[in-house]
Amino acid sequence: MPLVKWEPFNIFDEMDRAMSEFPSSHVRGFSPAMDVYQTKDAIMVETPLAGVDPNDVDISIENDVLTIKGEARKESEVDEKDYYRKEIRTGGFFRSVALPAHVSSDKARASSKDGMLKIEIPKAPEAKPKTIKVSVKK
Repeated sequence: MPLVKWEPFNIFDEMDRAMSEFPSSHVRGFSPAMDVYQTKDAIMVETPLAGVDPNDVDISIENDVLTIKGEARKESEVDEKDYYRKEIRTGGFFRSVALPAHVSSDKARASSKDGMLKIEIPKAPEAKPKTIKVSVKK
């Protein structure tokens, strides 16, 4: 029986290999990176969206899941399409993330400064446990 070299399976390497087989012209849009952290009173989300018009960004919160979607546009196009390297991402983007606490979505605020989108979502007040007294009937 011949010896077979054991190689550990790495799902990420397999995904990279599978994605590299698709032509880059078929990959459209992107998924922006996010930082999600919490303070005492709120959940904070930061995502870099340099070059994206804030008017082209839609933010929604449903069932404590934050969704950010929009469109990154490139105003000038090169007529000659013989690129050596094309790394500027354009097209639609979409990102959803489950928030780590219950939130008051109606009080959320978003701002954009220097290409960084910052969203502040206040935490919902904790539901206080209700004590029920048992009455004894005689």
